[in-house]
Amino acid sequence: MRGWLLGLLALGSVALGEAQARTVRILSAQTLELRKTSGQELVIISGPEGGAAELRVDDDEVRAERVEFNRTRRTLTLIGGATYRSAKDGQVLRGENLVVNLGDESLTGQDVLISDSQLEIRGAEVERVPGQLRARSSYFTPCARCGRTTNDYAFRAERVIVYPGDRLVAYRVQFLIADFPVLYLPFVVLPLGDEDRQPRVEVGQDDLDGYTVEADLPFAVGNSILGTTLLRYYQNRSPSLSGGVDLRAYASLPWVDRADFYTLLLAKPLAQGGEARPGQDLDLSFSVRGRVPLTEAVRPLTYEFSLVRRDIGQSDTSSERGVARANFSASVEYPRFSAQLNYVDRYGPEPTTAVVTPYERAEVVLDPKPFSVGDLNADVRFTVGRYTAAVNPFSRAARLAGGLNLTTTRLEETHTLRYARPLWTGAELLFTNSFTGRYYGTGARTVQLSVAGQITQRWAATNSVILRQEYFRNEGVSPFAFDTVGSRRLSAPLSLSVSAVPAKDVVFTASYSRDPFLTPEQQRPATFGVSVNRRPVSLTSSLDYNFATKELEALRYTVTLGDPDAGRLTLVPARPAVPATPTAPARPAAPAYYQRSSAWPFPKFSLSASGGYTRPSTPSATDAGLNDFTLRATVAGDDRSSNFSVAATYDFDRERPLKALSTEYTLVRGYDTVLNPVTVTGRQTLRLDTPRIEGGTTVNWRGLAFSEAHNLALEQASTVRESGTVTFSVGNQAGRANNWQLSYGGGYDLVRGGFTRPSLTGRLNLTRPGQRLSAEGVYRTRGLDQPYAELGSARLDGEWQQGRFTVAGRASYARTRSTLTPDVGVTDRLVFDPLRVGVGLGRREKPDLYLTATLRQTLTYVDGVRQNPEPLSPVFGFTLDRCCWALQGEWDVVGKRYRLAIGMPGQFYPLIEGDPLTGPRVPLLPFSRPAP
Repeated sequence: MRGWLLGLLALGSVALGEAQARTVRILSAQTLELRKTSGQELVIISGPEGGAAELRVDDDEVRAERVEFNRTRRTLTLIGGATYRSAKDGQVLRGENLVVNLGDESLTGQDVLISDSQLEIRGAEVERVPGQLRARSSYFTPCARCGRTTNDYAFRAERVIVYPGDRLVAYRVQFLIADFPVLYLPFVVLPLGDEDRQPRVEVGQDDLDGYTVEADLPFAVGNSILGTTLLRYYQNRSPSLSGGVDLRAYASLPWVDRADFYTLLLAKPLAQGGEARPGQDLDLSFSVRGRVPLTEAVRPLTYEFSLVRRDIGQSDTSSERGVARANFSASVEYPRFSAQLNYVDRYGPEPTTAVVTPYERAEVVLDPKPFSVGDLNADVRFTVGRYTAAVNPFSRAARLAGGLNLTTTRLEETHTLRYARPLWTGAELLFTNSFTGRYYGTGARTVQLSVAGQITQRWAATNSVILRQEYFRNEGVSPFAFDTVGSRRLSAPLSLSVSAVPAKDVVFTASYSRDPFLTPEQQRPATFGVSVNRRPVSLTSSLDYNFATKELEALRYTVTLGDPDAGRLTLVPARPAVPATPTAPARPAAPAYYQRSSAWPFPKFSLSASGGYTRPSTPSATDAGLNDFTLRATVAGDDRSSNFSVAATYDFDRERPLKALSTEYTLVRGYDTVLNPVTVTGRQTLRLDTPRIEGGTTVNWRGLAFSEAHNLALEQASTVRESGTVTFSVGNQAGRANNWQLSYGGGYDLVRGGFTRPSLTGRLNLTRPGQRLSAEGVYRTRGLDQPYAELGSARLDGEWQQGRFTVAGRASYARTRSTLTPDVGVTDRLVFDPLRVGVGLGRREKPDLYLTATLRQTLTYVDGVRQNPEPLSPVFGFTLDRCCWALQGEWDVVGKRYRLAIGMPGQFYPLIEGDPLTGPRVPLLPFSRPAP
């Protein structure tokens, strides 16, 4: 069998087979060998000489010199230097002779290197199971990605358990600095999750609760259970101390993949007056999911269970207080059928409102696989259960039982039948039947029946006629509101559909349906459609006509006259002679010739029109009648990059039918269309029904953009102070390294003839390698409702960098007003760091130490009077960046504020901070921080 050189790389992704829910696919390999040893089937995949074979296990990536796929045991053995990348948690495992079990998704190996986005772990023995990774005699560090030959700090542990995305737990650990042991620890826990899942201690003070302490402290139990202790202290509540626990268990039992348990017993908050409310509120959440292997099942039985109760935050009168909701589902699939068990319930006080989503006290679903007998296909489904849900108000028996909700049993049977077979040439018979029957413990029943028969006749490949007879029947009234059947009881529409191509590029369609159970006024109209796509004409139209009432229901059309290729000749190649055959006559030869797509005399001009009609539903209806009629004319340039179109919209139901005039234009001109083009684009619309003009124009030339935009109402009430807005701007095209823009405009009043609140805005951004300058300013000019001219806001920000040296500065100014009086209610705020100097120190290409010195000040003036007398303050800082950890400090000389923090992967931890008011404090020690 070794001769099976399949060229798998050329074949692409070839599936070898499925291991329960996992599929192994070959991406690249040299040879494929099949063996059968001791009753076991082996597929041996080898990479090219000096290279590696590449496989994919679902979304996981595998590379190895040689791969042995045991189809019997469902295992992959990666021989030689191998790499396994897990797509789910982003881990990469490298080692010798890795073994992957495709059934339970586990992996084992020796001398394995594990790396992810945060850690690198080396283990003598490694075992990976869902939700957990275990390593013995391991060495791990967050500094491996920093590129240093000696890691700043690392750990050597006898046993390590990694819960991806949550935490790492190590036992009997040596703490190493520069690979030198300095400390022995019985265990180490490193958080790997998001910030909201990190250890947390917060201290504060509240007007009602007094001093408060909230602490979330993680812990681990054994190899598979992670937990967090939740401690809460509120000084004035009764009791003051509350607590709970948050547990997560991974594969703790043979048939359990994951289990979560959360509970928090919290003292009730005080009343608004400060009175104590004795007692505690309970939040409870428990969930478990797993798989149970069954002998004959296609895949293991899967199940999920959850129980949730939320009292914290609920008022004493809330209907959700004291209510626990349970939800359980289990499903299994066998070769001939699948089954499902559902349970949804609530515990606690009975609901006082209607239950919209039913409680499935017990529900069993049996779904046999679809089967076929000749041309007949069938699909059946059975559902039986006991439900609690809102009462159907149209069910008299359910209403007499009393109450908003009802509990009873229900059996539902659903089946679908389909039979199709050809009759004669081009003809086909199709029969379908669908049935849903529901039978309730109250004695009620509902039936939904649908039967349809259809004959289709096709000829000439493009023509068809379809005759279809349908029958629908709904009967019975459900006692539940959630599964009520439609109010339509009987329906038997007979429909005829025709689709034909009577001429080249012309399609005609027609359809008509009649239901004997409907009155003439209720019958659906017949629909006729015609589409023509023969240049220079393009037409799409449809018509709805009701034969029963002999009225036109609707008409829609769109027609376009134009052919941009009318002036172009296309060569039609010569056609050789074809001799006669028993089924076809002879065809003479034809010479080559040139043809035009159409005889349209204006290739650059096109004309289009659209409109229609809708019959009013009532004599007083205003949204019907003739639809808006739009006539559009378009003229295109020589290269079609320039075009100009004018459109008029008419509403013939109005006394003055012209509703709106609009134009769109694009003009490209220039002696050099690449280096020196001029582009003008714009859109203008004049609305006459609600008089308004809106639109804008943009001119681009040599990288400059000139634009104007307006939106103005031509009629306005006497109390309205503005008609709309008008804006003019000029600048270069956005996105460039150096860009600027200057704009002027704002609110505009056509009645008074001027801007009401105009402003002049300028923006400038200059960027070069190592240099950056940004400026922005808004100057308010005089207007009809703005009697003063002043600087509204300004901002200046710049930075210069050369190697490891950085000089930067920024300043911002803003003025706000509470009145229109020039010198009253004016607040000016100036924030500036006029100078910020930084330098990086270290021998490496990337500095290890950054030193900064900043001048910082904030000035606030109210009506010209300064509010904060603090002088300009120098602030010194440093950052020690060691890739996997960082130390950062800052000292405000004048304000006498200081802080020191250490950063670990994913989070910064403040070590010490202080100011003149509170003195020094250690944030990590709760009681060293005074309450705010």
